[in-house]
Amino acid sequence: MDIYSRKFPIIIIIILVGILAFQVMNNENNNPIIDSETCELYIQDSQFGGKKYLNEYDSKCLDFKNLNP
Repeated sequence: MDIYSRKFPIIIIIILVGILAFQVMNNENNNPIIDSETCELYIQDSQFGGKKYLNEYDSKCLDFKNLNP
């Protein structure tokens, strides 16, 4: 395939759009979840099937825990 042909840029664009769509679909599982016991944010890591903590805490959860000991 010659890089100067008319089909080459169209094929490259289709491939790049496909890669972008694949990344967006796989990235939906990375929304942070709040641990109810510690109020720490984590994501489910699909590589080892466990929780990956982000060392960040949810302020609303901490406030609620302080009001209800």
